[in-house]
Amino acid sequence: MTQSRPNVLVVEDEPAQREILTYNLEAEGFRVATADNGEDALIMVSEEMPDLIVLDWMLPNVSGIEVCRRLKTRSDTRAVPIIMLSARSEEVDRVRGLETGADDYVVKPYSVVELMARVRTQLRRTRPASQGEVLEFEDISLDSDTHRVHRDGKLLKLGPTEFRLLATFMEKPGRVWSREQLLDRVWGRDIYVDTRTVDVHVGRLRKALCVHGGSDPLRTVRGAGYALG
Repeated sequence: MTQSRPNVLVVEDEPAQREILTYNLEAEGFRVATADNGEDALIMVSEEMPDLIVLDWMLPNVSGIEVCRRLKTRSDTRAVPIIMLSARSEEVDRVRGLETGADDYVVKPYSVVELMARVRTQLRRTRPASQGEVLEFEDISLDSDTHRVHRDGKLLKLGPTEFRLLATFMEKPGRVWSREQLLDRVWGRDIYVDTRTVDVHVGRLRKALCVHGGSDPLRTVRGAGYALG
């Protein structure tokens, strides 16, 4: 099983634009979900939290700027990066978009190559392991390109699932992940796995991390889940 691919939600009411965005994002290796209006976008975010949203300003029903405002005022969705697309090139519109909480603002017509670069930049901030970064926490380092993990300079043997689990923990040290959140991130929504499977793999990861000695860096939070550090 490959590492869970970042999930991008494209919210665009023009079919041709939506198709171009979907094609290019999938070619970059992302999972893509689409919505053609603001109301559907808000429902989809509640059903499955995306890793990033590409959001058109001008949408039927609920405007893109209103979708952005609502998502950025909610604690559970505030950290999801939003790249806003707009035909409005005036500086006042750009400022308004960014003040509403958009993480980036791209004026139409845009270069697809540039937009993909901006998507990668935002994901590097929120999901560095998916962008080939080397992650470090205390004496542990994880190289997502070579799929190698070292602790105190010693190479560790991790199975693919344990590697994905560790990458998830190392992207946000200190964050408590519930079993359901780990299932979504590591196994993916489309695969049914019992939550107890998470406990088994966390146990294997603990064993692998401590094989050469050293304290257990993983923390069990009773009734909540697991955290690194």
